Amino acid sequence: MTIAGSGPAVLLLHGFPHTWRLWSEIIGPLAEHHRVITPDLRGLGDSTRAVDGYDASTLATDAEGILDVLGETEADVVAIDAGTPVAFLLALRRPDLVRRLVVMESLVGSLPGAEDFLAGGPPWWFGFHAVPGLAEKVLIGHEAEYIGWFLAAGTLGRGVPPGIRDAFVDAYAGQDALRCAFSYYRALPVTARQIGEAVAGSRLTMPTMAIGAHPVGRALERQLRPVADDLTGHLIEDCGHIIPLDRPAELLRLLTPFLATP
Repeated sequence: MTIAGSGPAVLLLHGFPHTWRLWSEIIGPLAEHHRVITPDLRGLGDSTRAVDGYDASTLATDAEGILDVLGETEADVVAIDAGTPVAFLLALRRPDLVRRLVVMESLVGSLPGAEDFLAGGPPWWFGFHAVPGLAEKVLIGHEAEYIGWFLAAGTLGRGVPPGIRDAFVDAYAGQDALRCAFSYYRALPVTARQIGEAVAGSRLTMPTMAIGAHPVGRALERQLRPVADDLTGHLIEDCGHIIPLDRPAELLRLLTPFLATP
């Protein structure tokens, strides 16, 4: 985890196959006016290789605990990919804690709105990662090629800086690191149930922004529209899934005024 700057807290939650370094281009500009908190999610990066707890509810409790330990009673929460369901549940549970919510390039459980995106089925790796014990055994010795494929696809072929690529590959090297990563996918049915139960009794009451690119597009925005009181949606053109590294300037143009609003 890294902490930079001072001021109102902003918690940044990454996804797969990332670490806190996903936000490398974003931290500095945000830290000019905010206390920017960038943890590695449970089991990923430098965090403990936990045996379980990869459902969104437990991960939301992790995020809440980080803010509590740091003495933050209110924070803006920005999340992408696997971090999005976590941020979503945290915001539903703790509207007193989450001042503003920004979510990107993910789906939230099985809420309506993503039918077009899922028309051909979920992305192929969801099934591969979901089989207990399989992917981590198959991929040993080929982590660099596998992670590299996601980084290239997630930037529409442009790639990420070599230092960040190497950091991501190192973070996911070895069977236990891969097990933790794939545990997020294996917990998706539990996460979907948790989200369904949560929206049955509560709504997003804070200002919320949904940002899409390729391939999720506006599917997340459509999912959130019926459960959010104050939702703004944006689509970044010519941008891959890994928005903070592929189009950081465009992302900052959206984040900076949104987070600066009282």
